[in-house]
Amino acid sequence: MQNKGPEETVAGLEGIVAARTSICYIDGQEGRMIYGGYDIHDLAAHSNFEETAFLLWHGALPSQPQLDALNEDLIAHRKLPGKVLSLLRSFAADAMPMDALRTAVSALALYDEDLTDNSHEANLRKAVRLTAQLATVSTAYYRLKANKELINPNPKLSHAANFLYMLTGDTPDPLWARAFDIALILHADHELNASTFSARVTAATLSDMHSAITSAIGTLKGPLHGGANQDVMNMLMEIGDIEHTEDHVKEKLAAKVKIPGFGHRVYKTEDPRATHLRRLSRELGEKAGNMKWFDMSSRIETIMMDEKQIACNVDFYSASVYHTMGIPIELFTLIFACSRISGWTAHLLEQYADNRLIRPVGEYIGTTNESYVPIENRN
Repeated sequence: MQNKGPEETVAGLEGIVAARTSICYIDGQEGRMIYGGYDIHDLAAHSNFEETAFLLWHGALPSQPQLDALNEDLIAHRKLPGKVLSLLRSFAADAMPMDALRTAVSALALYDEDLTDNSHEANLRKAVRLTAQLATVSTAYYRLKANKELINPNPKLSHAANFLYMLTGDTPDPLWARAFDIALILHADHELNASTFSARVTAATLSDMHSAITSAIGTLKGPLHGGANQDVMNMLMEIGDIEHTEDHVKEKLAAKVKIPGFGHRVYKTEDPRATHLRRLSRELGEKAGNMKWFDMSSRIETIMMDEKQIACNVDFYSASVYHTMGIPIELFTLIFACSRISGWTAHLLEQYADNRLIRPVGEYIGTTNESYVPIENRN
């Protein structure tokens, strides 16, 4: 029997073009990442998360009135429906963060006024709402689990500063707020990564945006996609001190244990996002008067380059950045989602605008001529 599948099977669809997009471009050889025509280095230096989200959704940077309108919309939708808060309160004490987020997003669909409207305008409104709401869900989850009072969002603060405020109850230091803002920009999109692709597959069936985002969160939960920066921070805490860093890393390498935060399927040189996170890790450490985590990270980076010629990726220095700001390790992957919601929804808008059902084929490797045997005659 002749197989009807493709002439060549590509494991993991690596290198296969699955969609045309104007949202994000990655040049892995040169280490470049571009959102809607703008280099990530320019955006990290001059932009903010709200402006970057607008760029991803609309394909252009906003005018001041457009940015003001977006900020007003984000402010209006940060507060969660009461029944979704009640749902968060009902979760078991040991509920995993990504499970809580996935469930909350699914529940938010039930209270979205545009639930049954899949038009471009309605989906833009959903994109703004979800971007506002994911930050609130994440911080509310943490505070409820820690038996702390919930903190209402502050309409005078930026999206990044509001996250830190709702997490701690304190207005963040400007350096902390700016560092977190840059981290959100850097994580906002990354072309057809696994979670974005799963979101587009769901949207391609013309399912609703909340369902597609639920798919994305479920995909991000997997340890091969999200969670690497948690592993990095756990490694740093396990090492404990810079004096033990070299022995620890070399022992792991000798045992062929992967060092988290290094290597990337796309980048063949430095991940451009790591450039900014390295600087932020150093600056935050200096401001906090604690260079331990940066110094350890820098030492590991040097060892990995000397021993394996492998550059660090976005996850490596984001670990020490978040930890220095006092963000609990368990929230690291939630933060990824709170940023990537802007990119996920941008890709969904693009998918809906020029939709085609995503239905690849599989290369069948089983038998084809088996004869049915009654159960009483089977061995």
